[in-house]
Amino acid sequence: MATIDDEGVEGLKSGIEEHLSVVEEKIMSWETDESMIWDSGPDEAFEYLSAVDEARKLIQGLENRCLNGEDEKELLRRAHDVLQLAMQRLEEEFKYLLVQHRQPFEPEHMSFRSSEDDGVDVGSMVSFGDESFEESARRDSVSRTSEECIIDLVHPDVIHDLKCIANSMFMSNYDHECRQAYVIVRKDALDECLFDLEIEKFSIEDVLKMEWGTLNSKIKRWVRAMKVFVRRYLASEKWLCNQIFSELGLANFVCFVEAAKAPMLQLLNFAEAISIGPHQPEKLVRFLDMYEVLADLLLDIDALFPDEAGSSVKVEYHEVLKRLADSVRATLVEFKNAVATNTSTNPFAGGGIHHLTRYVMNYLRLLVDYKDTLNLLLKNDRSVPVLLSPDSSPSTEDESTSNDFSGGVSAMTLHLQSLTSILEVNLHEKSKLYRDASLQHFFLMNNIHYMAQKVKNSELRVIFGDKWIRKHNWKFQQHAMDYERATWSTILSFLKDESNSSNSSISRTLLKERLQSFYVAFEEVYRTQTAWLIPDVQLREDLRISTSLKVIQAYRTFVGRQMYHIGEKHIRYNAEEMQDYLLDLFEGSQKSLHNPHRR
Repeated sequence: MATIDDEGVEGLKSGIEEHLSVVEEKIMSWETDESMIWDSGPDEAFEYLSAVDEARKLIQGLENRCLNGEDEKELLRRAHDVLQLAMQRLEEEFKYLLVQHRQPFEPEHMSFRSSEDDGVDVGSMVSFGDESFEESARRDSVSRTSEECIIDLVHPDVIHDLKCIANSMFMSNYDHECRQAYVIVRKDALDECLFDLEIEKFSIEDVLKMEWGTLNSKIKRWVRAMKVFVRRYLASEKWLCNQIFSELGLANFVCFVEAAKAPMLQLLNFAEAISIGPHQPEKLVRFLDMYEVLADLLLDIDALFPDEAGSSVKVEYHEVLKRLADSVRATLVEFKNAVATNTSTNPFAGGGIHHLTRYVMNYLRLLVDYKDTLNLLLKNDRSVPVLLSPDSSPSTEDESTSNDFSGGVSAMTLHLQSLTSILEVNLHEKSKLYRDASLQHFFLMNNIHYMAQKVKNSELRVIFGDKWIRKHNWKFQQHAMDYERATWSTILSFLKDESNSSNSSISRTLLKERLQSFYVAFEEVYRTQTAWLIPDVQLREDLRISTSLKVIQAYRTFVGRQMYHIGEKHIRYNAEEMQDYLLDLFEGSQKSLHNPHRR
């Protein structure tokens, strides 16, 4: 015969079983329904979450009782099964909402396939022979106040639903499944973002095997994408995590890191591959671009990955930044070595501006845009040699090149002046390939003038200073005067009036011979030096005028004084014709006075 207590226990069990059956019926009703709960309206979603909450409370109540009978254990098993089914369903609903209500990512200025990817630019230059070488928010908390950085990656209307599902799964001890569902969906979204930004997956080996033209284009895309991905997308991703998991402890940080880690390491692996590759000079600008974007985003990264969960990303980021800094320094050294060891077996045709000079000076012009970065990276580099150009001495060289780092001269200034000194040494060596002394000076005049003008007419002027410009103006002017002496001193000596006052036939014969020797020498100069080239229009005109003043004045004086003794029939050219012929010099197109082919 049952006691009153037994009747009470049986009644309680009956009530629990009835309650469980109601919850079970609600949850099981959706197992055969292919539609999604949250598509059926807020009431259905609320009822389902309420049923899940009831199942969880039943389990807690049963576990708090001393379960002795098999009936009670069976109730607990049924409750766990119901809750597990509900968690599986909530996981599906959670993924569905994240995917179905994802917002399209449209970063500003995202026209990456532009014409510049196909055109020639600074990064595509691969040799000295190529003459075309001329190109905040509170992030610590990623708060919603950072409007310029945050975009809605998932539609705001479903954030509350996602948060309710996450809270329910976490309270039911299915936090791992919830985090995993979030990470899977959002990692795919992050991968798609990289795809939209045209970032491809490459192994280090793939990167190292790429031709420079292809690699250069990929680096430019990486630089543009990096800032968009970190500042816009990752900041927004963290904001999304905060919205959904804000009440669940460290879950927001963990979910964010797990979703963002692989895409971030993909980006960093590319930068690492670039840093360990060859340090050819043409890569320096790209190294600097990559270093600057990483340095610019450093505070963002430290804020996005502040805790231990994100330490692996942060550590790798700092390491890659350091490697790129080392690559910049190593590439500068490599560039200096390349300039110093650039040799020629034949003299440069026409004595014009050598490809090496154009390359180096345009290279230096590009580096001005990275002045602050280079000063930072080079300030502790003591490897800069104090180089003197061949015609200088310690007492005449610019004072700035002999100062140490404490003397107020920037590290970049020392490095760039060192490079121009190396270039000058090389140019003097190249000038020795000419057998004609006048052409040696002509070549140096052209090249040093080009160097001086590049500095004077660009931002390099601030780096090098007016004193450097004045010194190099003096240098090329000296070479211009040396050219004139080497070319015309002997020729004009034929026109010196050294005859005595006698009208003897010997004196007349000597005058005629000297005049004829002058004509022969002049015509030879015309034949050879019309093929010489001065690319700079002003320098060409200045040298023509200077030469003309000396030659025409000497010729006029000689002919005027000696016409009576020589006779008009021996005069080949009048002064005006001679002056016109001198205007043909330095055009880079050889002509002859026997067939002048006047323009």
